[in-house]
Amino acid sequence: MPEVKSIFREVLPKQGQLSMEDVPTMILCKPKLLPLKSVTLEKLEKMQMEAQEAVKQQELAMKEQSL
Repeated sequence: MPEVKSIFREVLPKQGQLSMEDVPTMILCKPKLLPLKSVTLEKLEKMQMEAQEAVKQQELAMKEQSL
């Protein structure tokens, strides 16, 4: 490939401070483990199980009363 000449040329100051911009880079960190079930989902499942047990107990009570 032919070499392309740059339109801009680099200029370094002869007086004063020379500064560089800090370019953000990616940093690797430990993977975060996420729970398979959220706390809210566990609470909802617990409430549902309790409700099902209550219904079963009521059904058993109704059967016992009818006998």
